[in-house]
Amino acid sequence: MQVAITTRHGSISPEARELIREKSEKLLTYFARVTAINVTISFEHHRATVELLVDAEHKHDFVATETGDDVIPVFHAVLHKMEQQIHKYKEKVQDHKGAPTAADVAAPPAE
Repeated sequence: MQVAITTRHGSISPEARELIREKSEKLLTYFARVTAINVTISFEHHRATVELLVDAEHKHDFVATETGDDVIPVFHAVLHKMEQQIHKYKEKVQDHKGAPTAADVAAPPAE
């Protein structure tokens, strides 16, 4: 799994870069099929915009974007949005069978 962190029109400290990498890798605990994570940080007009793009197998890309004054709090907000998206998708995929039908409930057990 690959984590790419890029910045536009500015730079971030190595400590912030490492924090972002570590926190991004924790997305694997929510969804194991993540193949790549791209974090793009743009600095414009004294504001930071963080975009988080997650590639997963058999699924379109997950995308979350947030804008604010400081990079780290904005990144945490974007990470929370991404966790919610992945969690919602995973619930949708795992809950595809639905509730049992009346025939399934009334059928005697096979012996």
